[in-house]
Amino acid sequence: MSETAAPASETATHCPYCALQCGTRLTHDTGRTTGHSAGRTTVRPDPAFPVNRGGLCQKGWTAPALLDTPGRITRPLVRGADGALAPTDWDTALDLVAGRLRTIRDEHGPDAVGVFGGGGLTNEKAYQLGKFARVALGTSQIDYNGRFCMSSAAAAGSAAFGLDRGLPFPVTDLASADVVLLAGANPAETMPPLMRHLNHARLIVIDPRRTPTAETAALHLQPTPGTDLALALGLLHLAVTEGHTDQEYLDKRTTGFEAAWRRAAAWWPERVERVTGVPVAEMREAVALLADAERAYVLTGRGAEQHSKGTDTVAAFINLALTLGLPGREGSGYGCLTGQGNGQGGREHGQKADQLPGYRMLTDPAARAHVAAVWGVDPDSLPGPGRSAYELLDALGTDGGPRALLVFGSNPVVSAPRAARIADRLASLDLLVVADFVPSDTAEMADVVLPVTQWAEEEGTMTSLEGRVLRRRRLLTPPGEARSDLEVLRGLAVRLGQDPDRFPAAPREVFDELRRASRGGPADYSGISYERLDAGEALHWPCPATPDGTAPHPGTPRLFLDSFAHPDGLARFAEVEHRDAAETPDTDYPLYATTGRVLAQYQSGAQTRRVPELAAAAPESFVEIHPDTAARLGLAEGAAAEVASARGSTTARVRLVPTLRTDTVFLPFHFAGAGRANLITSAALDPRSRMPEFKVCAVRVGPARATAPEDAGAGL
Repeated sequence: MSETAAPASETATHCPYCALQCGTRLTHDTGRTTGHSAGRTTVRPDPAFPVNRGGLCQKGWTAPALLDTPGRITRPLVRGADGALAPTDWDTALDLVAGRLRTIRDEHGPDAVGVFGGGGLTNEKAYQLGKFARVALGTSQIDYNGRFCMSSAAAAGSAAFGLDRGLPFPVTDLASADVVLLAGANPAETMPPLMRHLNHARLIVIDPRRTPTAETAALHLQPTPGTDLALALGLLHLAVTEGHTDQEYLDKRTTGFEAAWRRAAAWWPERVERVTGVPVAEMREAVALLADAERAYVLTGRGAEQHSKGTDTVAAFINLALTLGLPGREGSGYGCLTGQGNGQGGREHGQKADQLPGYRMLTDPAARAHVAAVWGVDPDSLPGPGRSAYELLDALGTDGGPRALLVFGSNPVVSAPRAARIADRLASLDLLVVADFVPSDTAEMADVVLPVTQWAEEEGTMTSLEGRVLRRRRLLTPPGEARSDLEVLRGLAVRLGQDPDRFPAAPREVFDELRRASRGGPADYSGISYERLDAGEALHWPCPATPDGTAPHPGTPRLFLDSFAHPDGLARFAEVEHRDAAETPDTDYPLYATTGRVLAQYQSGAQTRRVPELAAAAPESFVEIHPDTAARLGLAEGAAAEVASARGSTTARVRLVPTLRTDTVFLPFHFAGAGRANLITSAALDPRSRMPEFKVCAVRVGPARATAPEDAGAGL
C-alpha cells in the first residue's frame, strides 16, 4: 500500500446524519489508497460552526467510512426473469421505468403511480421530487418518511404559532438557559453535540426510560407510555393553580386560554399521578423550576410526538409554555428537536401529500396559482392532496391504490409501522423503483434500483433544525455510474414527455427556482442564494427577497419576538383532552413496548449498519427489560427473546435494566430482518398529523423459539 504524499483536496460541509447538521471539514488524500477507492477521506469538526463547536458524535466521526462501503451500488440494476437483480446501463433502466409508468398510468390513471421521499434529501431534491410527482406524473400520491418523524410537532406548531420551524431560535440560545424541559427527547444519544448547549441548564426530562439524557437531569419524570398528554395537562393545571401564569403575556400575545384551561382544570395532580405514575411532588417541582427560571425552554421530541394523539400532546406542552409566557421571548421559548438531516427543509418544499413549495398548502388557490406560474403549468392541472405516508404504503397494490412506487431516500421495509404488512404491499406492486446508494432492505425488493450519489459527492442545501439554510459541498467524484437524484428525475421526466428545461439537473439552478416558488410563502427562501451562503452568511428562513438596490434581508434567526405568524399576531392555545393509546396491555399482551434510537445507529440502519465501528458498537437488536419482569418471564441477561404484539413478533437480545419501568420494554428500531422493531408497532394514526403510534403498543415477551438473532443487525 502506497503512503506517498500527494496534494489533498478539502471542503467545508456538514454531517450527513441528524438535523443538527454539524459543521465538518472533509479532506481527501489522493496519495493514500485504502479499501477499494483511490484515496482516503477523513473528517474533522469545524470549530467555527456554532452548533457543534468543534465536536462530533460517533456517527459523525465515522461518516467517511460510508463513502467507501462494500456493496455500494454503482450501476443500475434490473430484476430479470430469473428473479435476480442484474446490472444494466442507464438508458435501458430509465427507458424501462418510464415505459412501465406510462403503461400503468394509461391503464389505471395517474394516481396508480406513487412517490415516497425522504427527510434526508437536500432541499433541491425534495423540491424537484414534489414537482416531478405533480407535473411529470400528475399524481397526488406522494408523501415522505418525515411523516413518521416531525409531523405531529409541525401540525401543533402551525396551529399555535401560524408557522412551523423546529427551533424558532438558534441552537446557541439554549446555552444560556436556566431550565430546559425535554419531553420525549434523548439528545445525549440522538444528537450528542446538542448537549454542549445544555450543560448550563437544569434539565427536566420526561421519558419512560432512564436514558443517558435523563441521567444528567435535575429531574426525571417517568410516565407510563402513552400518558404524556395527561402529564402535560397536569403540569398546566399546577402552573395555573399555583400562580405561575404570566397574565400580561396571556392578555397581549395569546388567545384561547380559557378554553384550554377548562380542559386542564379537570386534571388535578392526584388524578394525573393515577394515570401517569408520576408523583405529584415531582410534577410540582417541574412546574416550579420552569416558572422560577429567568430563561426557560420547553422542547419536544419523538417520544411526545409519535402517538395517535401526538399533535394534541405537543399542543398541550405548547399550552404550558404559553401559560408561562415563554414563546416569542428572547432567551426562552418552545421548540421541536427535528430529527432527520433535512427534516426541516424536507417538510417545506413539496414532497408532503398536502403541500407545495414554501410551506404552501395544496388546497390554497393562491398558492396553486403562484407555484403553477413558476412551473409553467395550468393551476388546474395540479392534483389535490393525496394519502399520508402510512396510508400510501398500506394502499399499495390494493383496489384504488398505487400499482407502482418510486422510492427516494427512504427504507420503509424497516422504518414503517406494521413492517411485515408494508413488505407484503411492496411485493404486490407491478413496479417498485428504488433510488439509493446502498442496497437497503427496500432496494433488495425492487424491480429497478437506480444508483445515486451521497453527501460528499453532491452539491445542494440542507435546512437545520433551527431553520438555517446550509451548503452541502461536493468533495468526491461519484463512483462508477452513480448519478444525482436530480439527474435521475430529469431523465425520467424527459422520457415521460416533459421539456428538458422544466427539470434542470444542476442543484444551483434548481435552488434558484425553489427560491421563486417559495417567494411570499411561510418558508420564504427567495432572499437566500448560493452566493450568500458561500460567502459565509448565516441565513435562517424566512428570508424574503428585497427590491433591487436595497440591502438584502438578513434572515430571521429568532421568530415571534414581536408577533406570531397568525394574521392577528396572537398565539393560539389548543383545547385538548387526554385519551388512552390505541392499544393498551391486556391478559394476552400484558406489557407496554416503546421504541427509539441508540447512539451508534441512525434511522433504519441501512447506512450505519455498514460502518464497522458502529456495527461493532451496536451489532444487533436488543430488548431492555426490568430484571424483576425478566425473572418472572424466565429471561436472563443476553438471552434471545421473542417480543410479540397483535401484528407480529420480533427477536432481540435481552438487556436487564433496573431503572426501567416494570411494565415496559424498549427496543431500538434500526435493525433488519427478524430484528425489526416495527414488526410489532401499531399503525394507529393521529387524526391530524397522520403520525403512526410508534411509541406504544401492547406486547408479550418470552424466550425465543429459535436461535438468537445473530444476523438481525447485519441487515443489508
